[in-house]
Amino acid sequence: MKKISLTFYITLIAVILAVGYGVIAPDHFERMTSVVKNWIASSFGWYYMLTVSVLFFIAVYLIFSPIGRIRLGKDSDRPQFSLVSWLAMLFSAGMGIGLVFYGAAEPLSHYAVNPATAEPETAQAYKESMRQSFFHWGFHAWAVYGMAALVLAYFQFRKGQPGLISATLKPIFGERINGPLGTVIDVFAIFATVFGVATSLGFGAVQINAGLHYLFGLPVGFKSQLIIIAIVTVLFIASAWSGLGKGIKILSNFNMILAIALLFFVIALGPTLLIFDMFTDSIGGYLEHLVRMSFRTAPLDAGNRAWLNDWTIFYWAWWMAWSPFVGMFIARVSKGRTIREFMIGLLVVPTVLSMIWFSAFGTTAIETQKAGIIDLASTATELTIFEMFSGMPWSSIISMIAILLIISFFITSADSATFVLGMQSSHGSLTPPNNLKIIWGVIQSSIAVILLFVGGLDALQNVIIITALPFSVILIMMITSLFMSLKEERRKVKRR
Repeated sequence: MKKISLTFYITLIAVILAVGYGVIAPDHFERMTSVVKNWIASSFGWYYMLTVSVLFFIAVYLIFSPIGRIRLGKDSDRPQFSLVSWLAMLFSAGMGIGLVFYGAAEPLSHYAVNPATAEPETAQAYKESMRQSFFHWGFHAWAVYGMAALVLAYFQFRKGQPGLISATLKPIFGERINGPLGTVIDVFAIFATVFGVATSLGFGAVQINAGLHYLFGLPVGFKSQLIIIAIVTVLFIASAWSGLGKGIKILSNFNMILAIALLFFVIALGPTLLIFDMFTDSIGGYLEHLVRMSFRTAPLDAGNRAWLNDWTIFYWAWWMAWSPFVGMFIARVSKGRTIREFMIGLLVVPTVLSMIWFSAFGTTAIETQKAGIIDLASTATELTIFEMFSGMPWSSIISMIAILLIISFFITSADSATFVLGMQSSHGSLTPPNNLKIIWGVIQSSIAVILLFVGGLDALQNVIIITALPFSVILIMMITSLFMSLKEERRKVKRR
């Protein structure tokens, strides 16, 4: 077994302390983390908006820059995975389960419950709901993931550095990064990954439970969710054990097949013509308002600012907090691609898929709400999609596909995380030991179970958002380090 790094033991202690606090004093834990989260959103919202927008513009620059020709690896390296499998894996790890959870609920909320600027249930709110959903899950989100992944892939495969966040900062800190400073940075990245995935496991279990209750009457509660997590844990550990080329790759391809099937059913059985009209019109609205939305902080409107804190700034913090895990996984599967190919694939394809998804599910949900048959706006988020299906033909079949898709996305995200955690805990090894992956899998699931039991998932979500602030600084340093290294590489080319 490869040597386990010191970061594993330090992170494990930090995780035990944080979870222990959440178990012993769950109410105080949630109140404290809520206060800190709200303070960060109010005080650093401008910083988040600027940071994420700059990341997006840098990503676009790299596509058109001569830098785009540089390969993530040796010049002779070629991609390990086919284009389809690569896109499926990065999409599944990045936000697949989130689209199922929020695909209908978010546009509906922006339309009927709390629009960004418009009056509820108006034509303006309808258009704005799609535009904002595209914005939150589109170019900016994938730019955050993409820049983190690009830096990691560049240093890992082109410069021969270990697959660690700290290793990307060597141009700035030199050999000092191999000491306590690098350990602190890597511990922080592992900590954010553990809690990010544990939160997703918890919310995923809640939604699977809701779907099984809707279809088969399975009781909603902790016991059902415990059984769901236990079954899924066995499945994702088995997948992680089999490695990237088998379990994760096969599951990711299966995810895309299920997702396309579900999307086809919703488009075909929902308001088909309106879905295509809204998709086309909303692309125009998104691109037209892109710059304004990228920098909007509503400094003179308390109501609009509160909305931004709850939605846009929350999402920007969420993507940054998840970027160590998703970035490291995407980097691992992207060896051999050019920077241009990498950025185009990462920015454009998932964004277009997200646009189609929100157009189909959001439009269907809003039209269901407008029809007045089902009050979807008052439905719990995890149930929204299933209640929407109940008003459609073949609702049981569609709901079953949705549950399978959630489970499949659930497994893929978790086994991707165990792989990444194994890498980060074994000195950046590209083939982390299976024993280590099993340990992390059990730890993640245990955290989800414990916090579901004490009702601490919201507090855990707050912790993730809080970690985004310091990690955003690390992310800025990583990009600075990338350009320092690229500058040096160009000098070497000129001297030849």
